[in-house]
Amino acid sequence: MKAFAALYRELDATTSSLAKQAALQRYLQDAAPADAAWAVYFLAGGKPRQLVPTKLLRLLAQEAAGLPEWLFDESYEAVGDLAETISLMLPPPTEQHELGLAAWVEQHLLPLRAMGKTNPVGLPDALRAQWQRLASEERLVYFKLMTGSFRVGVSRLQVTQALAAVAGVDAKRVAQRLMGYTHISGQPTAADYAALVAAESSGELNQKTSGQPYPFFLAHPFNISVDQFDTVLGPPAQWLVEWKWDGIRAQLVKRAGQVWLWSRGEELVTERFPELAAMGEALPDGTVLDGEIVVWRDDKVRPFAELQRRIGRKTLGAKLLRDIPVVLLAYDLIEWQGRDLRALPQAERRVLMDELVMQLQHPQLVASPVLSGESWQDLACQREAAREMGVEGMMLKQREAAYGVGRTKDVGIWWKWKIDPLSIDAVLIYAQRGHGRRASLYSDYTFAVWEAAPGVPERKLVPFAKAYSGLTDEEMGRVDAVIRKTTVESFGPVRSVKPTLVFELGFEGIARSSRHKSGIAVRFPRMLRWREDKPVEEADTLETLAALLPS
Repeated sequence: MKAFAALYRELDATTSSLAKQAALQRYLQDAAPADAAWAVYFLAGGKPRQLVPTKLLRLLAQEAAGLPEWLFDESYEAVGDLAETISLMLPPPTEQHELGLAAWVEQHLLPLRAMGKTNPVGLPDALRAQWQRLASEERLVYFKLMTGSFRVGVSRLQVTQALAAVAGVDAKRVAQRLMGYTHISGQPTAADYAALVAAESSGELNQKTSGQPYPFFLAHPFNISVDQFDTVLGPPAQWLVEWKWDGIRAQLVKRAGQVWLWSRGEELVTERFPELAAMGEALPDGTVLDGEIVVWRDDKVRPFAELQRRIGRKTLGAKLLRDIPVVLLAYDLIEWQGRDLRALPQAERRVLMDELVMQLQHPQLVASPVLSGESWQDLACQREAAREMGVEGMMLKQREAAYGVGRTKDVGIWWKWKIDPLSIDAVLIYAQRGHGRRASLYSDYTFAVWEAAPGVPERKLVPFAKAYSGLTDEEMGRVDAVIRKTTVESFGPVRSVKPTLVFELGFEGIARSSRHKSGIAVRFPRMLRWREDKPVEEADTLETLAALLPS
């Protein structure tokens, strides 16, 4: 545990990629395999399910520090991170330990969840006994793991590169092995880590009968003027052009008579989409399809909001499956008859995929249509219909491109040519402090639009979206100063402010929502610019917002 806490401190203290890489490699070279297994799990994004209620942690820490509740809350607001707040407040440790990361996690951390159910009375004493054995820097990691807030500015790519360097294995192979690693049933073991850093074997994946997916190939944004496309890209004939669907990116894997469905976030979602699992059973063994899960009705894709209704349900009844039907819009075949096809040109993979879809003739498997145009201007005209169709724009894929790993350019490229976001001018009405380096700033905002047009007596502002990204540090500092001067009322960490600030908000999608006071929900809202030129009275209205809803 001490070595992992030291690694966390070293990673957190630098922004240098080279320094982070060196620290990762030193740790992995020296750590016991069982400790390395857990370290990679956490650094690659794995999180244990909630171990202890946050309310209990706050109460126990407040008691141990001898602080009144108001002072604890003020301290938490100032620090912006619960794990860091608690680790700073607790009295010095009274004992020591010599346990490694794996032993600490498996013997102390993980059993807390079961104890909370079987022996809740004994849980407070167990927590006190644990943190009394940990030094301050270990406590920070301990509470971050416990609260699910473990983040240290290391990307999955950096972890992959460190493993590849330590093992002497190609980074692409390590990336492939890491797929699904953070969703290992049970817990990672020394054997799992050994598999990550094992020497390469030819046809490695083909020998497996597991449902391990491939690393997803990701697209780069492409936002230049259409009149420059020919110069930068060449003619459209060199590219496969498809719609950019607004769904859940997924890989459907069929091997050894079993079906697995993985999201891009490496979440196993097979049980959430039983009709797609049933479709997968009709595929031959050794097949992996890449595509998008979308709600599909009357041969058209439906808004993402409908898919969200289904994602949020714990149980999938017959009515829900009937009312919100999904399909896999397939656009790539990356394994066929047990053979890894990623090195084949995009156009060849597409031909094989189209043949498979045609032969299977399954209603839950639809080939993403390929678009055609005589020129880029012709395709730009077609792209104008994207929002009406419920898509985000177009995907451009080199015909000769192999299927890469992540957002890479070394084997070809995919571009995402997205349409401009929807936008609205909205008023800032609530503010909350941020987290981490923004803990001292009011950086998380709630925005509203007017319920009626100018001239209507006593018209009110109706909240409809929250956003925290899009401003520069300098702008955020200025907004923070205004918020502190115009606060009307405080509700815990939230401040109600006098309506004086107008921002242009951009968002990718919009839909009706009975859960929002405005009756409207927007997707991926962010601040496009601070409208210092616009008075609050001229901000947009609920009618203007509703006019953006798809017909």
